[in-house]
Order: sequence, then structure tokens, then C-alpha cells
Amino acid sequence: MPDYPTVVGCLVLYKQSAALVTAVSDKIEIQLAGGKHKRVRAKDIALLHPGPLNDLSELRQPDVDIKEAWELLGEEMSDVKELAELIYGEYTPASAWATWAKVAEGLYFEGDPQRIQGRTRSEIDADIAEREAKAAAERDWNDLLERLRSRNLTQQDNQRLAEVEQLAFGQTEYSRILAALAYPENPVSAHRMLVSVGHWPDSYNPHPRRLSLPQEDPRLECPGLPQEARVDLTHLESFAIDDEQSNDPDDAISLEEGRIWVHVADVAALVPPDSALDLEARARAANLYLPEGITYMLPPAATAALGLGLTDPSPALSFGFRLSEDARPVDLQILPSWIRVTRKSYAEAERLMEMRPFLELKRLADLYRMRRIGDGAIELALPEVNIRVSESGEILIRPLQPLASRALITELMLMTGEAVARYALEQGIAIPFATQPAPENPQQSDDMAARYAFRRQMKPSKANIQQAPHAGLGLAAYARATSPLRRYLDLVVHQQLRALLNGGTPMSEAAIAERIASAELAAARVRRAERLSNLHWKLLYLKQKHKWKGFGAVVEIQDQRVTVLIPELALEARIRYPGAVDLNQELKLALREVDVPDQVARFRVLS
Repeated sequence: MPDYPTVVGCLVLYKQSAALVTAVSDKIEIQLAGGKHKRVRAKDIALLHPGPLNDLSELRQPDVDIKEAWELLGEEMSDVKELAELIYGEYTPASAWATWAKVAEGLYFEGDPQRIQGRTRSEIDADIAEREAKAAAERDWNDLLERLRSRNLTQQDNQRLAEVEQLAFGQTEYSRILAALAYPENPVSAHRMLVSVGHWPDSYNPHPRRLSLPQEDPRLECPGLPQEARVDLTHLESFAIDDEQSNDPDDAISLEEGRIWVHVADVAALVPPDSALDLEARARAANLYLPEGITYMLPPAATAALGLGLTDPSPALSFGFRLSEDARPVDLQILPSWIRVTRKSYAEAERLMEMRPFLELKRLADLYRMRRIGDGAIELALPEVNIRVSESGEILIRPLQPLASRALITELMLMTGEAVARYALEQGIAIPFATQPAPENPQQSDDMAARYAFRRQMKPSKANIQQAPHAGLGLAAYARATSPLRRYLDLVVHQQLRALLNGGTPMSEAAIAERIASAELAAARVRRAERLSNLHWKLLYLKQKHKWKGFGAVVEIQDQRVTVLIPELALEARIRYPGAVDLNQELKLALREVDVPDQVARFRVLS
């Protein structure tokens, strides 16, 4: 193509766009599509046609296939003029621009307007295959989005939604699918989207996975019970009392001539420190109790072998003590034992509270409780519920009644924990003590709003290698020691006690501190998963009961918003309420809406 000078009215290429030269001076003024003008240098443009061209709108040319031109030229060098004449039979501004547009596609030719090179057949074939694959992928992507919008998923789509599930579980921060469907890229939105397209059922609970908790029980071999001397306590009438649905009974109670016996599953007999079972339990920290089921920290075979009342007789580590005149556990005996257990639910035990041995045990428990209250124990009786999902999927929410049998078991377990803590201090062995700092303004009240406010200022209890008071329980020293099947640090206490009883060497303070640090982190995740899961199922229950009406007590007032506590659900809710209202006032409520992924239920006040 001749080296035409750049003059007014010629067609040039500027950044792969057609441009019309409108003036020439020290710089060149060009007009782009849309009427925009720019001043550029000569080296910034390339000549396509010398013109004259009056307006860029004249650049219209039929679309043609340039494959024939490539077959004629092969890999010979050409330019825009020669190629335009070959393709269109003429060299005009319109044909020059149409030709260059085809060259710029990069399939058959490459180069610049003055030096256009035909590509090899192998290069073209590879590009065609790549472009077809890209086009197919784009069609497949658009088809996926359409199926998601119409809730018409295939099995393959379920696999592709794994990226959204990862975001829903907090394992990544990005999802191409979520972005394409205009959802915010966060776990709540991912949950919402997976439910909305039908990939997850409305009931799916993502919280344990979101907190990286195991979804299955441990798959480890459980050794048999070692051969060792055990004291025969099968003559004692022993009762394991728990909730109706409980299938992991790890404590039982007896009374023998004024001596209280609390028998505990002898887990440390099967799980020595640093064994495979111990390491697994340490990583899990506790059983995960969800309304839809339990995930155990130890293999189910351990519960089957050690659960009290699941075998006859049952192996136990038995703690026997008496209450002193000032209601303190004294004269502690710790014995590996055999016991014979009768299992009872709290409701069944409630009907036996006026009979022996429960009547005497209750008398002793009441003395102990009054002593604790005198020492500053804090009792915050706020509504609690038991939530369970049946095999058929029915959500069952049952308020926990303040049963005397439940209170009895609580006090007996606390006695044991205090006795064990004092024993460990006397013997100089390291154990995880349960401690809790005192609140700033301790107070007791039957006022629900006051109890609610006071609970919020209570600091959480935690495990500590150093003994310190547990303010909430009113105990100067306390250790959790009655649930080694369910809680890892209870198991650690048993491992230390067994080492002492067997003449071995208990673990050092450093070893116990290491176990506390590891287990407390995992236990915090378990507690959070349980709390979020309970709320998840409460919200699903309300969603099913979309016409729910009930009552809530006002426990907090802030401007025109109040916090109500709904006793039948043990549920807190924030409500906009511009009218006058008092603390503890009961409001009649109606459900307005439920957002399960966002974990929110909204209510309105009925007049």
C-alpha cells in the first residue's frame, strides 16, 4: 500500500478503533465514533485509507468470510489495500475498515495495516478449537445460570455448586456463581442462594460445618476394658437420671448410710493420655449436641462399653463423700468400681422425690445449695427449652420445667466437682479447674428483666491450671469431673486421678495447660455451633408456624426499640415499639417474618 501522507479526510486506526482525520498541525486531530475528538501524534495512528471520508457512519460493508482470501494468499505478506481488493473487489474506506476488522479477529491473519501475514493452518485449527471450546463453555455457563434461576438443577449442577457451598461454610470468600446471580459474596447469602435454587433443603443446618466441626463420629478402634481390681458396689441402688432422649449416661447416684456416691463412667480406663482416642477427643473437645442428632468426641463403642446402665454391671469411677455440718463435701473416696444401674428420666425421677433414697438426697442437696447461695452463688432462672428434630423431620420444642429431680442432679454433680478440686489441691496434682470471675454488681432478683441484664454482665467460665473461685457457682474451688464421655477436660481430670490411684505419675502442669488451651478453643466452637443450631431450628419452627402468636416479656428498652424474651421458645427478639412500655411488661406478639439464613425472626405487637 502506498505511503500516503496523513491528510484531512483520511481513515486511520487509533487503538484498534476507526478514526477520521479532521485537522493536521503539530499534532493530528481525529474524530472517533460518537463524535469525540482527540489530538494525537502521528506515531499513535496507522493509515487505513487516504480518503476522502466525510463521516465514520459511511464505514458500512457487508460481512464476508475471509477464509477464501487466506487460501489464495497462504502465508504471503500483504497489506490492507491488497487484502481489501481481494476480498471486496475494491479499496474504499469502508472496505479497508471491514478488512482490518477481519484481520483484527486474529484467526486467519495477523500483523499491522502495512504488514499483514497469513497464519499457518495448524495455528488456525488450534484457534478454532479453542474458540469453539470457549463458546461451548460460555453456553454451558449461561445454561447453568438459567437452570439456577428456574430451580431446574441437574446432578452435574449439584457438583458445580460446591464452590457456593465452600463460601456458605466460610472456607472461601469468592464465588463466580454468586456474583453472576447478583448475590453478595458472604456465607449468609451463599446459604440463602443454595436454599432458593433448591440445592439445599430449607432445613439444612450449615453452622457446624461453618465452624469446621466434624460431621461424623470418630472411626477408631476402642480397646477392651483392662483387667484390674474394682470394688463391687453392685449392692447399692444406683440411678442414672437424664433427659428422655439421652443415650450417653455417664453419671449415676447412690446413698449409703449418709454417704453420697456419684458414679461416673470410667473413661480414663480405656483412654490413657496421648493415645489415639485421647488425641481425637482433645481435638473435638466435647460431644456436639444438635437438635438433629449428636456427634460424639469418642467412638460410639466407648459409650456402649462405658455408659452407666448400658452394661450390667457397669464399670465406673465412683466418688463417695459426706456433707459436713456446714454442707461441704468431705471424706472423699475414689474407687474404680462395678455398679448396677437403673436408668430414669427426670420426669420419672420426679415422681420418686418423696421416696428413699431421693428424699434424703434432696435434703442434702438443699443444704448444699443454700450454702452455695450464702457464698455468693448466682441463680439466673431464665427460660430454657429442649429442641429436637424427629426422624420424620418434625421440630419439637419443649420448655424445660424447673423439676426438683433436675435440681438434685445438678447439686450432686457440683458437690463432686468441689470435692475433686479440693482433693487435687491436697494431693498436689494439676487438673483443669473451672473458674469464673465475679460480676461487678452481684445481685439476686426474681425480676426477669433484671436477671436478663445481670446475665449479660456475667463473664464466661473457663478452664484454668490455677485454682480460682467460680463466682457463679459460689465455690472457691471447682472442677468438672462428671462427664468424661461428653467433655474432654473432664476426661483429663479422670486421667490425673487414675494416675494417682494406680501409683503412676500424673501429668505436669505444662501438659495440663497445653490440653486446656487446645480443648478450650475447640469447645468454644462446639458451644457456638450448638447455640446457632438451636436458633436455626427455632426459626424453622416459626417459619412452619407462620401464623404464630404468643407472648414476650420486655427485658430491655432502648429508644423506640424493645428486647422481648419469649418464654415458650427461649428466644430473644428486637421489636420496634414507639409506645410507652415498662420492663417485665408482657406484650402479645405475632410473627411477621423469618429469615433463616440471617438468623432473624421479626415480630409485631398486637393491640
